[in-house]
Amino acid sequence: MENDQLAQRVRAFRKLKGYTQQELAKQLGVSVAVLGSLERGTRKADTKLLNNIASTLGVTYDELTDAKQ
Repeated sequence: MENDQLAQRVRAFRKLKGYTQQELAKQLGVSVAVLGSLERGTRKADTKLLNNIASTLGVTYDELTDAKQ
């Protein structure tokens, strides 16, 4: 998945679940700058961070990354 598509999905799920960037970043233990750059598609997230984001937002890793099953 391209960074831009992943960025849009992370942002969409975050907003759907009612989190601000600040709230989600705090839950994840990362800075707002890290989360913001991920949501802009300027930073590539590692698998561990993506798993943490998915878990925190209550979705599966595959849902977050749009992985085909």
